[in-house]
Amino acid sequence: MDETAPSRVTAQSDSDRISVELSSRRTGMSFQRTRLSADRTLMSVVRTSLSLISFGFTIFQVFQKAHEAQILKSSLAARSFGLALVLLGTVMLLLGIVYHVQFMAGLRRERAQMKADGLVHGESAFPVSLTLITAVALLAIGLFALASMVFDFGPFGSP
Repeated sequence: MDETAPSRVTAQSDSDRISVELSSRRTGMSFQRTRLSADRTLMSVVRTSLSLISFGFTIFQVFQKAHEAQILKSSLAARSFGLALVLLGTVMLLLGIVYHVQFMAGLRRERAQMKADGLVHGESAFPVSLTLITAVALLAIGLFALASMVFDFGPFGSP
């Protein structure tokens, strides 16, 4: 009976190691799921911002061209509304990017700390977010559209 006790302890220790290993892997995978969730959130911000920017720019251009063609006497209210939509979309996108970057930096810090504590393996890297790259490109386009609307320059300005 004394001979079975050490083997039971060893078997239990192996079982505990396997359980800890599986738990560590699940925790590591949860970081990846959280990262992907943050990307999806940024995608929804990009989608909404793109809608606001494009709709606002379209309204601005349609009413500006109608005014230039002397179809309308004044297009100031509609042009201001279009400008406000582009501004809203651009600011919303900027805030979404800032939130995403802060969230990802915090997630990376927490993951690094858990890796240092031996709680996760952390072999897989967090790749650069293509959604973030797209959001930054759209932000540049939104800022260009705003500048074009306010200062009347670029390919969309008046001749």
